[in-house]
Amino acid sequence: MSGVERSPEFSLEDEKRHEPMPKASLEAGMPDQEKAVDEFPEGGARAWLVVLGASLGLFATFGYANAFGVFQQYYETHQLSHESPSSISWIGSISVFILLASGLFSGPLFDQHGEKVIYPAIFTYILSVMMTSISKKLWHFVLAQGILGGFSMGMILGPVMAAAGQYFQKKRAAALGLSVAGSSVGGVVFPIALSKMLANPNLTFGWTVRILGFIMVACLAVTCLTVKARLPPRKGQFLIPAAFKELPYVTLIGAMFFAVLGLFTPFFYLPSYAAQHGMSIQLSAYLAAILNGASFFGRAAGGILADRLGRFNMLFGVTTITAILMFCWPSAQTNAPIIAFSALYGFFSGAIISLMAVCFMSAAEDAKNNGTYYGMGMAIDSIAALIGPPITGALVTKYGGFSEAAYFSGAAVLVGAVGALVAKFVSGKGFFSRV
Repeated sequence: MSGVERSPEFSLEDEKRHEPMPKASLEAGMPDQEKAVDEFPEGGARAWLVVLGASLGLFATFGYANAFGVFQQYYETHQLSHESPSSISWIGSISVFILLASGLFSGPLFDQHGEKVIYPAIFTYILSVMMTSISKKLWHFVLAQGILGGFSMGMILGPVMAAAGQYFQKKRAAALGLSVAGSSVGGVVFPIALSKMLANPNLTFGWTVRILGFIMVACLAVTCLTVKARLPPRKGQFLIPAAFKELPYVTLIGAMFFAVLGLFTPFFYLPSYAAQHGMSIQLSAYLAAILNGASFFGRAAGGILADRLGRFNMLFGVTTITAILMFCWPSAQTNAPIIAFSALYGFFSGAIISLMAVCFMSAAEDAKNNGTYYGMGMAIDSIAALIGPPITGALVTKYGGFSEAAYFSGAAVLVGAVGALVAKFVSGKGFFSRV
């Protein structure tokens, strides 16, 4: 035997030493922090506190934005009575546009810096509310309520949604649905509070808005204390341009552009439509509350069902029904049908925003990129939120009624529904998969 030969015993030990470690052994050797990153809690006190904080954050921001129908009606008869409905609607549409568009910054900032990006946004948001309370002219409201308010809301919305998504994978649709449901509660509380206080001769418009601002301070304080990032900061590029090479992601963005283009029409014009058809001003102001109250149940139920039936399946279903309801809107011409339309439209349309967020985040393979994928998608679709209400407002002004605006909006939302189905198909899962 030569000197370079090794004994069988040595060869066997050497072979064992170089065998791959079993997965369980590898996991046992991982640092605790690394294992915690790989595993979604799917619940627990920390996770549900983040959902609570996100829900209260959206109550104070998106919920307030959902009450713009009451502002629209009030401005038409008070400070801005000399302006057209289409011109006034730019206040709300700019606000929603910037709210969604600022996700282009807020999502990546959260992924790279965590929850601290929320704190300055809360300060500027409260500032925007207080500046709205002293506004008198159209450009005052555009600057305070539209631009500053929309940007501040967006810088809160993106991070709180991304934070909630970091704690859930299997239950993500339900968690985000409950988070966004907070905006529905705000959409109930703020319109009722606004209509009551604006009708009170002892309260001015300024103090009405300032009182709402104080309520927002309390809610957003809880958001500051509870919303925390679970994952370590993402390194590298601020945005992820390679995402736009992914066909399912790009198709979904295009589909939701059309859905958003028509989605907000009733939120802006339903109170005015009802008043035109003989409903009292006081009752018509409650329509926004009914619409948003129903959307609470739609967002919660839509999220829970999406985790069981498929997220794209639910997005297609609720978007299709929303389009059908929009086509039916002009047929509701007395109080009872208008109220019924408000409840049904609120329920089904309410799930669209939360399911959009879930589907955008699902496109990211790494949860550290959730905020960036969400923010980039929402930023593009925000253009539809900017131009949609003014287009429908122009249709109302030109034709003197709401039928043309409703049919335009219904067609746009229906295109979005079909696009959601196509996005599911190009993902390689097929039309009938539970995705």
